[in-house]
Amino acid sequence: MFNDVVENFRQATETTANLQQEMFKKWINLWPGLPTQPNWQEQAKKIQKKWAEMVADMVKSQTELTEAQFKAGLANIDKAFQMAQAKTTEELRTKSLELWRQCFDNLRKVHEAQVQAFESAMQKWCGNKE
Repeated sequence: MFNDVVENFRQATETTANLQQEMFKKWINLWPGLPTQPNWQEQAKKIQKKWAEMVADMVKSQTELTEAQFKAGLANIDKAFQMAQAKTTEELRTKSLELWRQCFDNLRKVHEAQVQAFESAMQKWCGNKE
């Protein structure tokens, strides 16, 4: 009895999927100006593959960017601890300004790299439509 239920459910699911595919094909054919493409599944697979490659590239670049950001942050923390070795107030002021500039320079570089990565991803996605 359980096998019959599973088999009926499988057949119902298969029939529903086939019906949806047929409806989709008919709806696509009704749109004016849209070229009918019988192998839309192949195009969907290409888009999925392209999307996966783009996401993988973005994750890889984001990982590299994050690692560089952490290295710069650790270097700045090290410099902050070295500020305690300043002998005069003028030396402390100079080291503080240098650290401040370095921190903001690193922040600017990270922001620019993120914007560049986003623009690159958008160009890849929007510019390379096949």
